Amino acid sequence: MVDRIESAFDEHGYGLWALEVRATGEFVGFTGLAWQTFEAHFTPALEVGWRLARSAWGRGYASEAARAAIGHGFGPAGQDEIVSMTAVANLRSRAVMERLGMTRDPADDFDHPRVPAGSPVRPHVLYRLSRDARR
Repeated sequence: MVDRIESAFDEHGYGLWALEVRATGEFVGFTGLAWQTFEAHFTPALEVGWRLARSAWGRGYASEAARAAIGHGFGPAGQDEIVSMTAVANLRSRAVMERLGMTRDPADDFDHPRVPAGSPVRPHVLYRLSRDARR
């Protein structure tokens, strides 16, 4: 995964950032921008995403870091739209997406092609944020 992250920075000038707790320097996960190119009705698409250790949940780290990533996506990266996606049942991530001002159209929901058929996390929701709608 580190190789993929580093190659994204080489290719695009941005990617996924390590997240650390400012006060302690503890690594608690990652957030940032990643191009999604799997086959779906909305790809290719630039996604803002995050994955944090459970100990970091509910502290605002994902929202804060994702806002910075979105700023980069609409700023230096020059994108007009950024998406985010998660499994239907991941209510915490969906709440972050909504705090970021992202919106969901149920018609955009999809079965993630990289998740095995029959898996309970295969059904995904898609949230979008356009440059014009950004808060």
